[in-house]
Amino acid sequence: MTNRPSAGEVSELHWFKSSYSDSSNPNDCVEVATAPDTVHVRDSKNLQGPRLAVTPAAWTGFVAYAAGR
Repeated sequence: MTNRPSAGEVSELHWFKSSYSDSSNPNDCVEVATAPDTVHVRDSKNLQGPRLAVTPAAWTGFVAYAAGR
């Protein structure tokens, strides 16, 4: 599901990078911002580009899957 939040929603999101990001290349990462009903994901190299928006349950499932890889 792709979501383009309104300008007001985007400015209110607090984006952060994973603590597991590669510190030798700080721009090679995704950023995540959480809202009550949505987890937003974006490319750290393209802050104005498309964002992925998923439910917290879907995000939890993805993180569990990715951690096992």
